[in-house]
Amino acid sequence: MSAPRTPYGIRQDATPRYELFDNAESAWFWFLTAQRAKEDGARFTAGQAETPRPCEPIDILKTVDRLYRHRRLLMDHILVLRHYGRRMCPPDWRRPKEVQASRLWNEAMDRIEVVLIDKGIVAPRPPRHSNWFENMTIYEAAE
Repeated sequence: MSAPRTPYGIRQDATPRYELFDNAESAWFWFLTAQRAKEDGARFTAGQAETPRPCEPIDILKTVDRLYRHRRLLMDHILVLRHYGRRMCPPDWRRPKEVQASRLWNEAMDRIEVVLIDKGIVAPRPPRHSNWFENMTIYEAAE
């Protein structure tokens, strides 16, 4: 039996052929890398990536823009995302000068990640267990 066809005769497989991002941070760094490549003159062709992704880079930007327009992200969040995104590393909360930036970065990533999970761009987080004691494993030495 053949795969279902679209009205234009293009075959579509039932299984997606892309890899979801692990978290919003990896999606953000991927977006910035793509933007930097675009600024340097790279041309993008859909389906030609080494690791196919479930979205285009502009989808990440649109998500951040929408969160900003709905006042879920502030300009302080955007500035921190831009600054540390250019450095390609998140702020380090252990450095005194980066404590505030780290807090803003984590707030922004939490808010972005919820939307990207809903869109199917970021893999859902495994559910947290409310009672960690039930899942604890105790190892005892054999006598």
